Amino acid sequence: MTAAEILDQIENLRVLVVGDICLDRWCWYDPALALPSAETGISRTGVVRVEVTPGAGGTVANNLAALGVSRVEVLGVAGRDGFGWELREALRERGIGHEHLLEVPSIRTFTYTKLINASNGIEDQPRVDFVNTRALSEDVEMALVHQFDNAAPSFDVVIVSDQAETSAGGVVTPVLRGAIESFAQAFPEKVVWVDSRARTELFQGVIVKPNEKEAIEACRRAFAGEADFARLREHCQAPLLFVTFGGEGVRIFDPAGEQWVRTQPVANPVDICGAGDSFTAGAATAFAATRDPAAAARFGNRVASITIMKRGTGTASRAEILSQP
Repeated sequence: MTAAEILDQIENLRVLVVGDICLDRWCWYDPALALPSAETGISRTGVVRVEVTPGAGGTVANNLAALGVSRVEVLGVAGRDGFGWELREALRERGIGHEHLLEVPSIRTFTYTKLINASNGIEDQPRVDFVNTRALSEDVEMALVHQFDNAAPSFDVVIVSDQAETSAGGVVTPVLRGAIESFAQAFPEKVVWVDSRARTELFQGVIVKPNEKEAIEACRRAFAGEADFARLREHCQAPLLFVTFGGEGVRIFDPAGEQWVRTQPVANPVDICGAGDSFTAGAATAFAATRDPAAAARFGNRVASITIMKRGTGTASRAEILSQP
């Protein structure tokens, strides 16, 4: 299929993004306003402009919406706080459904706050993250599973964004992971695609997509040895394992073996933040359209090559994709 044909098929898809749906807050500060506090003597950070976007799994959803997917929804949790309100508004503005984003008063909305120097546009201060480190309650876990079991069958593609790096506090708990695996087994015609930052090796029977570093670390955790990606695929009983290598391309593993899908390196990328999420959005939907792993990887690389030329977690439109050679 050509890129145009894939895009035409993508427009018919319904995609559910499950997992850590975060809020990205981009805060521009003016160094000239760094007045010392009268109480502490510590210079303040004077923020003069703020933009918010859905982050982590929300970045995947942003990209899906930009690709023209007919229906995009998210499933996860957010707090009953200002950040949660901002997250829901940011999703609504992009046409992303959030009825399955559970409001949980006992948690704080997972939020990344990025401080950008307004005089030069550079993110030069430590990021301020609001993270949850306590396990979700059993009631919340079961509510998530109930939402997933009821919602997932009406979607063509389920993308799992397991972004939490803490041992607890993330949305994709062992209980929800089990529900996702059971769904994949019960609906083999559906595409179930998992992108897990710190737990790739724990998923069974689904497509998994780590980057090179994540895949190496998963191998070490799984069998305490050297990186063996073919063995990792077998360990996960994954129909497909996509390992991304940035500008070098993607290595794809399936029961028949391995193939490299090379990509044209992009000179001087502006911002690689969110590149993996944009690849996932493009590749997962392209695979649903073509059932061709190599074509999916090429399309995912095409989407990512556009987004890395934009500041922040950018997206790729149909027109931008078709304008590429």
